[in-house]
Parts: sequence; C-alpha cells; structure tokens
Amino acid sequence: MKLFRYVSLAFLVASISACAGSETSSDSSSSSSSGTDANLSGKITIDGSSTVLPIAEAMAEEFQAANSDVKITVGKSGTGGGFKKFCAGETEISNASRPIKQKEIDLCAENNIEYIEVPVAYDALSVVVNKDNDWAQCMTIDELKTAWEKAAQGKISKWNQVNSEYPDAPLTLYGPGTDSGTFDYFNEAITGEEGSRGDFATSEDDNTIVRGVAGDKNAMGYFGYSYYEENKDSLKAVQIDGGDGCITPSDATVLDGTYSPLARPLFIYLSKAAMDRPEMKSFAEFYLDPKNKELVAEVGYFPMPDDIYGKALARAQEGKTGTAFPGGKTVGVKLSDVL
Repeated sequence: MKLFRYVSLAFLVASISACAGSETSSDSSSSSSSGTDANLSGKITIDGSSTVLPIAEAMAEEFQAANSDVKITVGKSGTGGGFKKFCAGETEISNASRPIKQKEIDLCAENNIEYIEVPVAYDALSVVVNKDNDWAQCMTIDELKTAWEKAAQGKISKWNQVNSEYPDAPLTLYGPGTDSGTFDYFNEAITGEEGSRGDFATSEDDNTIVRGVAGDKNAMGYFGYSYYEENKDSLKAVQIDGGDGCITPSDATVLDGTYSPLARPLFIYLSKAAMDRPEMKSFAEFYLDPKNKELVAEVGYFPMPDDIYGKALARAQEGKTGTAFPGGKTVGVKLSDVL
C-alpha cells in the first residue's frame, strides 16, 4: 500500500449517502488497531465505487490481519453496478461515491434489502491533464461545462473552443462510465445535467483513465483524488475556479472548504440484515473507528473529523436505515447538518 502523508481535517462542504468488475481478495500481515476477535469467521463481499475501492481494500487488509478466519473480497463495478448487486442481495457492503438514487432505493425495496448509509471519508474530485499541457493551469466551472456538457457532443472538439487563449489542438476526453458515482457527482457539480456528452473514452477502472491522459498531451480527464496523488509524476491537476479564484485540490483546500464544488463525501452502504452477523458488525465498527482513520490518509483521501466518525458509527450500531439525501444530491450539503 503506498503511504501518503497523514492529515487530520475538519471538512465543511459535504453530506451522507452512496457511491460506485474485477474482484480482488485482501490479505495482510500487519496488525489492526481494533476489531480483533479470535472467534470471528465468515465471508464479507464488497463491491461498487472504484473511488472508494482503495479505502475498502486498506480496511479489509488490516481487519483480516487480526481476523484471519474472515474472508473479505472487494470488487469495483462502479457505484451504480455495486448498487445493482447490493439491492439484489449479492453483497453485504456497497461502496459509493454519491448517494443512492431513487431507482436503487426502489430496487432494494423490491428485494426487501434494508441499508444503513454511512460516510467514510472526503474526496477532492480531481480534473487532470497531461504533464506536458502548459495551457490549462486553471479552469472555471463554465469552461469545464463547455467541454463536458451534452451540447458539446460533436461540436466542442478543440481546446480553443473551450477558451480562445488555449491552442488550436484536439481536445481528447477521458472519464468514468455512467455506472460511476464520480460521473454522477461531476455532472451534478459541473454540467448541472443528468449525464454529459457521450463522445469520450469511458472506463469504470480509473487506472485506465490515468493511462489515457498520461499518454496524450491533449487529453483531459477526472477521477478521485487518490488516483491523481498516486500518479502525480505523469499527470497535472487542474486548479478549479469556482468563483473565488484558482484552487488546487489538496488536504488544505478540503480543510478550509475552498475546493468547491468538487469536494465531496464518500460512503459505504451496509446491509442491515448482515449487521446481525458478528464478523460484519465487527468489521463495520473497525471501519468507522477514528483510531483507524489513518488508513484513509494512507491511500490518498481525507479523514473525517472524529465527531463525524462517532456519529457514523452510532448510525451503524443503531441500525438506522434509509438515506439522508432524498434526490441523491450532496453538492453544498454539510455532513454535520444531516448526521
């Protein structure tokens, strides 16, 4: 696991709900901070968001190190793909980079799947360009909208159509697929639409987007901060001007709330029925224990304040079901207002 600088922060710009395959199995020889129980055994299946994937893998590795008879598998079929499996009763935990949508709520209800929605971290959704791009240092929300909105399809194909000061060069776009919660959140924050233009290279695997942008001087893409942090030698993060000047995604700008509107909460959804199992309850408590939040920072995301973890843990232990985000919107919502 690549180690990143630990940060402790109090982020004020987000809310609580759900996010979105290859499958990996997590094992580790290191010891966990808590959650040790020699009598625990069983299997926990996790799927969903590729953004939340690194956090889920880190938590699974550490938990299994102290509970070797518990088998945890973590998939990455995207937030939407994860909810399809979760609401069909195929998984116990669904990773999500946006709240659960009404159609997913209805699907869970049809299958009598009750869920507990808890936030686990903050993310700074990052817009990236090639390392050799020397023109797109900072972009406004309007410029990003011009490049990505539905009306751009078949029309906006060069950088100078986004900004007349940019070069007359092809605009190549890479982004998550429609099953991704990152795709949904980006469009909620940037285009203001359900979806975006469809003529760009898509993948539910963020590493594919990394390779696409890194290999094309004229490319632009977006994904969770962790994937930028791990690939900053080959990518450049675009500063975002949300109306108050150019802001770089970082722990500091997440802390002070200035990286707006692309700072967001990340979630896991717990099966209420599965929470009756000792291994599932213990893993959820381990995941939300503030003592283990350094694992969030180690994989490149931003831990929540201890009081928010405490409220999320209480929500899980009480078995409080449902979503705090009717309509699935989180832009501009504070977790402290909904927990």
